[in-house]
Amino acid sequence: MGEAADKRIPVTREVWEDLSDLKRPGETFASLLAEMIEHEKKRRLFLDMERIEREGSFVELRL
Repeated sequence: MGEAADKRIPVTREVWEDLSDLKRPGETFASLLAEMIEHEKKRRLFLDMERIEREGSFVELRL
């Protein structure tokens, strides 16, 4: 992973506990959050693709 940043993100006790429950043994919070971020980016991409397919107008390309 990249260089560690000394930053703090305030969260409620409930959020902290939920994150802790998701973390695998030996896994860092940084790697858990990185995995969650990557998952969310992919989810948003697929949602955008579905929206474009549903709402977009397309032109057939003849080869």
